[in-house]
Amino acid sequence: MDWDHLFEDLEDQLAADWESERAVLDAETARLRIATLPLRERIRVLCGAGETAALDLGGVRLGARLHTLGADWLSAFVIGERRLSIIPLSALTGIALDHGALLRSLDDGSDGTTLRERMTFGFVLRDLARRRVPIRLFPRDGDDLHGTADRAGADHLDLAVHDPGTPRRASSISEFRIVPFAALRRVRVEPIDAELL
Repeated sequence: MDWDHLFEDLEDQLAADWESERAVLDAETARLRIATLPLRERIRVLCGAGETAALDLGGVRLGARLHTLGADWLSAFVIGERRLSIIPLSALTGIALDHGALLRSLDDGSDGTTLRERMTFGFVLRDLARRRVPIRLFPRDGDDLHGTADRAGADHLDLAVHDPGTPRRASSISEFRIVPFAALRRVRVEPIDAELL
């Protein structure tokens, strides 16, 4: 009997068994990690890579290049628009991606929470109000609103409604509105016409 062949065969069989067992354990570890993976972490990876996706926002689908993730919002450049949109995560009803981006979003992208990721939707809107930046609101129901946020509370904002391209002046305001954050699909930062200021 050739003992060397016998021991080589046993070693090969043992190595194959160990490799198979390790593959099963790796697969189970991946399944357990994915089972606890929140949507926010997947969006973090997608934003970090600047992925392009179709965002479903309650009956409206927008193609967009994802940009930044906040505490309860994400920002994106909607295809065909040059201005940044801020989208509450609560408005998302789905994200359509190509298969590669979908798989990449499963990667562990946790580099620790940045200051930007702790900023809430209200914080961002309060900053826009402080800087008097014109915005366009896209409500879940009803017509779009254009104006300037006068202030933002914990769950709503006060909007001075005026025509696009006009500065916020008493003579240009058509009405004041209180708009709940929950009513918003997205907020787009509008350009400022320097000649009118």
